[in-house]
Amino acid sequence: MNKTRLEAFSDGVLAIIITIMILEIKVPQGHEFADLKPLIAKFLSYILSFVYVGIYWNNHHYLIHGMTKINGKILWANLHLLFWLSLIPLATGWMGEHNFAKASMTLYGVILFLSSVAYFILQRIIIVNEGENSVLAKAIGRDLKGYVSSVLYILGIVFSFYSEWVSGAAYFIVALLWLIPDKRIEKVFASKN
Repeated sequence: MNKTRLEAFSDGVLAIIITIMILEIKVPQGHEFADLKPLIAKFLSYILSFVYVGIYWNNHHYLIHGMTKINGKILWANLHLLFWLSLIPLATGWMGEHNFAKASMTLYGVILFLSSVAYFILQRIIIVNEGENSVLAKAIGRDLKGYVSSVLYILGIVFSFYSEWVSGAAYFIVALLWLIPDKRIEKVFASKN
């Protein structure tokens, strides 16, 4: 299979995920700015999830860009990742509807954590397929960001039982961590061309 087909399918699923999330935000009945107030939590949860989906889309691009061949394991690992990402709209909607209630923050963290595990699995399968000396393996290196993210997700899940604000802060920090471009990865891929 051509990697272009895998990338196109993944891009389509991620676009649908974003579309589903925005469709959860209904237009208010009133015509005053005050009528927007009930949408604040929904909009904030949408922004956070939009950023997360964007981060996965961006990083997925680098995974695909670094591949030279595809096999069945990669296809299934990619579907596994897309499965967990497809649950983000559920947790996003629940958080927004219930003003970041503790249970919704727990579910959100579990989905984010399992998405990161699925991404790690896909990444490892691609590296094994490409070889430990591949461009992708060099670009990822020790994956310190990935490990730090996992720890923060687990802390966010644990703290969600006590304080949704601490939990939300952990998820927000992970998003900020990944929003900062990794120059090392861009440099390795640039040197390949």
